[in-house]
Amino acid sequence: MMFQALPTLIILLVLLAVSAIKIIREYERAVVFRLGRLLQPPTGPKGPGLVIIIPFVDKMIRVSLRTVAMDVPPQDVITRDNVSVKVNAVIYFRVIEPNKAITEVEDYLYATSQLAQTTLRSILGMVELDGLLSDRERINHELQKILDKQTDPWGIKVTAVEIKHVDLPQEMQRAMAKQAEAERERRAKVINAEGEYQAASKMVEAAKLMEPHPIALQLRYLQTLREVATEKNSTTLFPIPIDLVEPFLAGRKK
Repeated sequence: MMFQALPTLIILLVLLAVSAIKIIREYERAVVFRLGRLLQPPTGPKGPGLVIIIPFVDKMIRVSLRTVAMDVPPQDVITRDNVSVKVNAVIYFRVIEPNKAITEVEDYLYATSQLAQTTLRSILGMVELDGLLSDRERINHELQKILDKQTDPWGIKVTAVEIKHVDLPQEMQRAMAKQAEAERERRAKVINAEGEYQAASKMVEAAKLMEPHPIALQLRYLQTLREVATEKNSTTLFPIPIDLVEPFLAGRKK
């Protein structure tokens, strides 16, 4: 009878040995509870590598130390200047103290997600729309600093927060398009005025240069007549300056 139960006993021992041996990957740590109490080895959580636990006495929870990229769902935000927008973001964080991540909060992934949503709404509600669109780097840094401070008791390090998309209402999009068009027209008029100013300055310089030489002015006038004559115009009337015919009139008088 004893020999018949021996194979069963051996199988049970093998199963216990197999269940007691755990393999922890390089990016994982094992948080172990022994009879409900947190087991804290001198080096902290167990792993990586081979970990031995006592079956039915120890309970092991695997915690990943890799960086987690979590999407923050679109949030309805009312900015400081009373504009309603939808904003979504992404948060990057990782566990740096596995024991705290398991014992200090029930579900650190869910808690971090909820905290990111509420912080996003509160921070963006204190900025104006122009600042939200143009100063994202500062807002991202402020969000990261606040979230990192609030998740530090959970053993979580928030490394970055990035605002992905800002969804504006249709009315605001049309208003911003009109504003951008008006700004482009203003720049075009300024550039045109600067060009006319520079051209006028050059013309004044040319006039001052030809003032001591009336013959040069007459030659320029004749050159202009020649250029106009080459164009396809039916009839062109030009006043002839008296300076041009004055030499002929003086010769006739003589």
